[in-house]
Amino acid sequence: MSAQPLYKRVLLKCSGEALMGNQGFGIDVTVVDRIASDIAAARGMGVEVGVVVGGGNIFRGVAVASKGGDRVTGDHMGMLATVINALALATSLRKLDIDTVVLSAIAMPEICESFSQRATLYHLSLGRVVIFAGGTGNPFFTTDSAAALRAAEMGAQAIFKGTQVDGIYSADPKKDPNATRFERLTHSEVLDKGLAVMDVSAVALARENSIPIIVFSIHEKGGFTDILTGGGRATIVTDN
Repeated sequence: MSAQPLYKRVLLKCSGEALMGNQGFGIDVTVVDRIASDIAAARGMGVEVGVVVGGGNIFRGVAVASKGGDRVTGDHMGMLATVINALALATSLRKLDIDTVVLSAIAMPEICESFSQRATLYHLSLGRVVIFAGGTGNPFFTTDSAAALRAAEMGAQAIFKGTQVDGIYSADPKKDPNATRFERLTHSEVLDKGLAVMDVSAVALARENSIPIIVFSIHEKGGFTDILTGGGRATIVTDN
C-alpha cells in the first residue's frame, strides 16, 4: 500500500534560478520537465497543487533600481519574467497530460487567464494544477510574498519552498562549512534569527494564517513527493 500524503492542498514555490539548471541564464527544459514530473507525481497521489514561480533566471526588478532605474518599472519587467517561466512549466506539465492553467496577476488575456480566488478554487476543484504568474501584481513585493498570499487565498495546508539546499541553515552552507541545519523552527524564530529563507512579509503572512513552510531542495528528483508522505530531508516551519 502506497504512503498517503500528509496534505491535500499545497502551494509549491519554485525560484526562477532553479529553472536555469547549470546555465547562467534562461530556462533549461530538462530541469523544468523534471520539476513537472514531481508535480505530476503529487497530483497522482491526489494532492491539489498550486505553483508560484519566480523570475530571477530572466530578470530581477531590483537590478534596475540598483543602477538608478525606476524600481516600479523594473518590478513590472520581473513580473513578465515570471509569466514566461509559468508558461514553460505549464508546457512541461501538459506534455505529461496534466491539466494545467496559468493565472496571471497582470491581465494578458491573449496569453493566459487572469487571477482571482474564485477562478483558482474552480480550477482546483476540477483537478487542475494552477500556476500563479505575475507575482502579486504589485511592485515592491517578491514572489515569496506572492506564494504566501496565494497559499492563503487557495486554502493551502502548507507552502513548499523549493530551494538550492535541503532545508534552512544558520548561514549559507555553500559559503560557511560551519553552518548548522535546522529540522524544525517556528515562524517567529525564522523572523527573529533573520534566516533568509523567505522575505519577512511572506513569513509573517504565513504565520498569521497558520500555514507551515516546508523548505527542501528542488533539485532532488522525487523530493517533493517524499516530503509530502513524511519522508525526505526538509526544514519544517510551523507554530503547531
